[in-house]
Amino acid sequence: MKIIVGLGNPGKPYEHTRHNIGFDVIDALAEKWGTSLTNSKFKGMYTTVHRPEGKVLLVKPLTYMNLSGECIGPLMDYFDIAVEDLIVIYDDLDLETGKLRLRQKGSAGGHNGIKSLIQHLGTQEFNRIRVGISRPPAGMKVADYVLAKFSKEDQVLIEDAIKNAVNAIEASLSKPFLDVMNHFNASK
Repeated sequence: MKIIVGLGNPGKPYEHTRHNIGFDVIDALAEKWGTSLTNSKFKGMYTTVHRPEGKVLLVKPLTYMNLSGECIGPLMDYFDIAVEDLIVIYDDLDLETGKLRLRQKGSAGGHNGIKSLIQHLGTQEFNRIRVGISRPPAGMKVADYVLAKFSKEDQVLIEDAIKNAVNAIEASLSKPFLDVMNHFNASK
């Protein structure tokens, strides 16, 4: 079984903000697969999808970003999912808006959701799809920036990024993540 996790914050005020790009990717994937996240367990919403490649758990933690590991660690234990079968999608300030960067391991890079996951999983070695949101303009606080919605210009880039992230996730169900990473990182 694979587990695909999109990081974000629950609630209307956070919908479609820069920090919730992980939720947006999960929603796009669920819509494409004709399902919705209707199950609740361990402070998260999830659904199990039976794909030709095997079972896939789609998850949105409802713990708020900084506590994401409180949902994912217990969920992975409950479903007996290995860390190599985890893919986490989240926003990245250090990438241009709309760019994807896939990685198999690494530090949190200042991202509190990833810090929480590393803490609860006990490892930095898990698959990630980072979606670029760029840095805030001079004088704007990072917290205000990540919790704001995309501009109309950036929204076009983000819609493409969401499609590319969905394609990368689907490819990773039947191919080694390293191969998918090399393909998507080289093509962007």
